[in-house]
Amino acid sequence: MKAPTKPLALVKLCCAALAEKKAEDLRVLDISRQSSITDYLVLATGTSEPHLRALRVEIEKVLDAANAHIVGVETAPDSGWTVVDTFEIMVHLFTAENRAKYRLESLWKDAIEVPVPALLGAVAPSTAPKPARKRAVSPKKTKPRPRASKK
Repeated sequence: MKAPTKPLALVKLCCAALAEKKAEDLRVLDISRQSSITDYLVLATGTSEPHLRALRVEIEKVLDAANAHIVGVETAPDSGWTVVDTFEIMVHLFTAENRAKYRLESLWKDAIEVPVPALLGAVAPSTAPKPARKRAVSPKKTKPRPRASKK
């Protein structure tokens, strides 16, 4: 049997899976100093109920492949909020309306935010070099303008 993956490695796997499935507003909060029930919160927004289901299924696949024990999954049809709990990590998937309504980021305002681009190994957008754009030079074709008639 394969050893379970460490919590931060699981967070990275979850973030990569959510980013791949186009989750929006992905955030990670380290709440290990504030909570005895979990170490990390992974928060993401889905665009619709079907998108939330797809995100949940992908998270379950990733956690299963990493040999992580899923303590529970809480969701209700059309609730707009799904929680996947592995004890060390709780993944919260929201619709935009419910994310704004419950504002978990505000509830855990003393948490340490873990930068998602660093977790994914990406360069922050503001520091990423922009690729050079090559423009094809094509002859400019213009239509001759109609001349004004002389009167």
